[in-house]
This record gives sequence, C-alpha cells and structure tokens, in this order.
Amino acid sequence: MSPSRPAAPSAGKRPLVRIADLRGSVRLAVDGVQGVTHIAEGLHGNIARLAPPLGTVAPRPAGGIAGFVYRTVRGTSGLVGLGLDALLAGVQRMLQQPAEGDATVGEGPRRQAILAALNGVLGDHLARTGNPLAIPMELVVRGPPRPRVLLLVHGLCMSDGQWLRGGHDHGTSLARSLDCTPVYLRYNSGRHVSQNAAELAAKLQELVARWPMPLESLAIVGHSMGGLVARSAVRQALEAGMAWPGLLRKMVFLGTPHQGAALERAGNWLHTVLGVSPYLAPFSRLGRLRSDGITDLRHGNLLESDWRSGRFAHRDTRTPVALPQGVACYAIAGALGKGRDPSWGDGLVSVASALGRHPRATHDLHLPASRTWVARGVHHLDLLASEAACRKMRVWLS
Repeated sequence: MSPSRPAAPSAGKRPLVRIADLRGSVRLAVDGVQGVTHIAEGLHGNIARLAPPLGTVAPRPAGGIAGFVYRTVRGTSGLVGLGLDALLAGVQRMLQQPAEGDATVGEGPRRQAILAALNGVLGDHLARTGNPLAIPMELVVRGPPRPRVLLLVHGLCMSDGQWLRGGHDHGTSLARSLDCTPVYLRYNSGRHVSQNAAELAAKLQELVARWPMPLESLAIVGHSMGGLVARSAVRQALEAGMAWPGLLRKMVFLGTPHQGAALERAGNWLHTVLGVSPYLAPFSRLGRLRSDGITDLRHGNLLESDWRSGRFAHRDTRTPVALPQGVACYAIAGALGKGRDPSWGDGLVSVASALGRHPRATHDLHLPASRTWVARGVHHLDLLASEAACRKMRVWLS
C-alpha cells in the first residue's frame, strides 16, 4: 500500500531511474535479437530443405556455416547483454539506488503510460525474466482514510494514472460525492488474469488488516480487463476463506469483456493460419509474443484452469464463474456511432460481452436490465472520461 501520487523527483534522482530503465531495455533488446534470429534461422532452414508449401514441418536448426552464424549471433548477443547488465547494475549500486524502488521513482505520466503499454504486451515475459521494466503490483491510496473504500482496477496496457482522462477521474469524482477513499490498483496487465487476481486478493486482505479504522464497506470499479481481475480476485478470496469479500457491497464493470473480445479471437486464428505453411510458420513466433493477459481476453478467462489447456486454444474451456452472492453488480457497455448497430460495442468489446450476456445459461451473468446501461457514441477508452457513465455509477454506488 502506498500513499498518494509520488512527489516529483529531484534533478539528482532522474539519472537513477534511467539506469534501471536502461537495464530493462538492454535485456529486452537482447531477447528481441535472439527471437528474430530464431525466426530467420527457421525460415532459412525450411527454404534450404525445400519444404512443401503447405503442411507442418518439424523445426530444425540450420546446419553448416549458416547454423554456426546463427548460434554465434545468439551467443554473442547473450554475452553482450549480460556484460552490459552487470555494468549497469554496478553503476546502480555505486549510486546507492535500490533496484526494487526503481519502478516508483520519477514516475511521470509519459513514462508511466509507456511502461504500462509495454507490460500489457510483454509483461509476462518481463516478469519471468526478472526484467526491471516489469511493473510490481501496488495499491495506491489517494486521499485520507475513511470507513468506506472505492477500489479502481485499470485495464490492459494501462496504469492507475490513466484513470485521469480528459481532465476527469472517476475515482476522484466518485470518492468526493460518496465520501469514501479511492484506492487505485497498479499492476502488470501482461500476466494472467488469475495470477494478478490472486495477488490482488492477498493485498486487499493486508489493506483491510492495516487500515487505520474499521472498514464499513468496499466497492470496486473495474475497467476492461480490470473487471475480470476483480471478479477472479473475489472468487479466489472466497475459496481461500479471506475476510475482505465480506465487506464488498458493490461492483461496477466498465467495458469489461466478460465473454471475451472478438479482436483477440481473430488474432488467434491469424496465428493458426500462419502455421499452415512452413514458410510462414517461423513468423508465428510473432503471434506468440501476445502476453498471457492478452490471450486471457479471448474468452474472458478468470481462473488458472481456464488457460491450463493451452494459451492459444480456440475453444472456450472456461469454468463458469457466477457473480458473487450478496454483492450488487452493475455493467456499463460502450456503443460507437448513432447510425451503427449498437451491438458492435465500443470498438474493442461488444455490448453483449460487456453486459455479461451469453447464449449458454451457465455462462450468462444474468444481470437485470436495471443494473446495466449502454453509453451511446462512447469508445472503449472514453468510458473513462464519460460524465454520463460517472453519473450512472454515482447513482448505483450511493
């Protein structure tokens, strides 16, 4: 748990942040060189073997001089990367800047937005490799503690600072009118929804235990992926016997793809199509760069069991998760263009998915019409700046 927005860093601290960023960038560049080398070697090998134009061919490294060159490129880039990382780590120690503090020092809006986007696309890789650019999860408290808390959970490729859009922040506005404390979640949206949710559940348990006064109630507003993370966190907390779900009174979902996002399903089919030819198959590695978080959006995965059968499975293998009992849940969907079919949604999430509708009763969230609302002419991201959506949430949450 952290206090409100970090103060602007002094001029002397700025280089320290850049050193940590540079270390992360070097590691990512080395990984990129090695990944591109694998693609080139796979394509080279298939051409050299005169593979048939269609069908699958077992990947085989290039031989002879070509194979030696590819192995040398990979090995050299790895050694150079290790050397540069060690050098930068030494400079960092010399300047007495703890690595674990780097992510929160000098956190300007521009840098925060770039890191959030990078984590959304490659965050799972950053976390697995211990890259300093990976965003650690944190609950950011903005305002004096009150008996009621409003938790705001951002979406894919975004950060807690991006709730402020067009001069409007749902958290600040709602907290002021509802007399509650806004708490913003900051997390690496490239990790699996279930992994982020498990960590969120534990952090909320700590928040409740350390709150300076007894908490009367908790409400959650989740935008896009944030709604999935919130739902999964409640489910996992209940299964673990945690106390905080007993304080949860209301949840509002803003453009949350409860039933998945068509754009990710299309991307998954493209990834499959690239694999039908040995000359295109090496490029399917690019499709695999989609983070665990992005692939969870294909069907709206909430639990670990939902993705254990494979990150790129086309079938919807989710375990149905009902909305928590005793919690009033609401959903807002965006719908672009007055002359366009509103069911197309906000450009990223369909209206049906955002409102939790599904042809199978087991997967439908069964939200009554009085607890759903469609924001006409509003894009997915502009749901964050919609005054009309804020007014609707204020009525629901009050």
